[in-house]
Amino acid sequence: MLYLSTRGHADRKRFCDILLEGLAPDGGLYLPEQYPRIDDARLTQLRETLATKGYAALAFEILSLYIDDIPADDLRALCAKTYTQEVFGTAAIAPVRQLEGNLLIEALSNGPTLAFKDMAMQLLGNLFEYELARRSEELNILGATSGDTGSAAEYAMRGKKGVRVFMTSPDGRMSPFQQAQMFSLQDENIHNIAIEGVFDDCQDIVKAVSNDHAFKARYKIGTVNSINWARLLAQVVYYFAGYLQATTTNAEKVSFTVPSGNFGNICAGHVARQMGLPIAKLVVATNENDVLDEFFRTGVYQVRGAAHTYETSSPSMDISKASNFERFVFDLVGRDGARTKALFAEGVAREGRFDLSQDPAFKKAAAQYGFVSGTSCHADRLATIKDCYQRLGQMIDTHTADGVKVAREHLDPSGAEPMLVLETALPIKFAATIEEALGRSPDRPAKFDGIENLPKRVVVMAADAEKVKAFIADHCQ
Repeated sequence: MLYLSTRGHADRKRFCDILLEGLAPDGGLYLPEQYPRIDDARLTQLRETLATKGYAALAFEILSLYIDDIPADDLRALCAKTYTQEVFGTAAIAPVRQLEGNLLIEALSNGPTLAFKDMAMQLLGNLFEYELARRSEELNILGATSGDTGSAAEYAMRGKKGVRVFMTSPDGRMSPFQQAQMFSLQDENIHNIAIEGVFDDCQDIVKAVSNDHAFKARYKIGTVNSINWARLLAQVVYYFAGYLQATTTNAEKVSFTVPSGNFGNICAGHVARQMGLPIAKLVVATNENDVLDEFFRTGVYQVRGAAHTYETSSPSMDISKASNFERFVFDLVGRDGARTKALFAEGVAREGRFDLSQDPAFKKAAAQYGFVSGTSCHADRLATIKDCYQRLGQMIDTHTADGVKVAREHLDPSGAEPMLVLETALPIKFAATIEEALGRSPDRPAKFDGIENLPKRVVVMAADAEKVKAFIADHCQ
């Protein structure tokens, strides 16, 4: 299996090379040269695997289709080490439960930081440690987070040999619980940088540093954001797990609704669908920062910029420049690297937008790839959280509430086709909004009691890539 850049770079690379590299040399994102196809017989085998051997075995079967430069026994062991009941609190790892009727929730927030990012990040930490030991190398991870990626990465990488983490986040824009999860860590290999700006500023810094090839090589810079293919690949697994739990035969189709900011989570669904998983619709649910919804309705991708990126009660989606969107657009325009480069390296970078509304390719977004979309606002979140708790007896977080609200707009009217909403986090991470909706505090796992009062280890910095590079250099001596 070889990987190519969405912007047409001539190089083709193996999995373990792009695992440690992040962005391609031309600033593009890596994708496989082709998606492996799962036929009916293979899907039946995967159904049996999940039923009899569990999630870790399913993960190995999916991942091994994309990873052929790690020995099979080693990859199987890495999956078994990652997806355990001890780490994720349940033997099912990603159990599916009914909300009502044909509306289901896939629980992805049982990991160490109570967010779906743990599903991929725990594997990524083990992959990094394995490959760095094999090469006798070190890696400095530079990341950007709007909330959940940072804590998931830091909990996955803390204490890992050969790994340092430099995590940027928008100063003051995460929930107190999210900040505490990250900033209370005292591990020497974990460094938190609060950027004076919004998430897009953090993401731009990560890309700017990654595009400084001399600095990247000297300090061995890698990424854990979903621009790293390995993280997105790990997320593909739970689409298969969700489908297999929600169906009894391969003739059935399901749809998925995904709360979306950076487009990584739902891009994994796109990959699963391209592999042949019987997905009817992929529903993009956004909050007030509705750049993605606007594209899927109009064909116009218009970055808002810092001044017009709203601070909302589902803050992990407060993003107006979805870095993973490039992977889908690459497929949408027929895997034309030059065209993709023009759209992103020129259109988005220079003008903040591109327009495919009159392009025949845009019609394929829904017709061929199954994408539809919708939005949710603060009032919608409160109403959905209240309804799910008071009428259905289930407490959900703010982002999952955005997903449920939009999912209800796209349900199969016959009631036959399941709609799975991908859970984003546990309610405790956004306690203030839960209290506003329900008049009570969400339950808090005992291990996180008093976390907001712990000493903080964080440095506040201007939105300046050069200052971040200097900080990295100072801490790599």
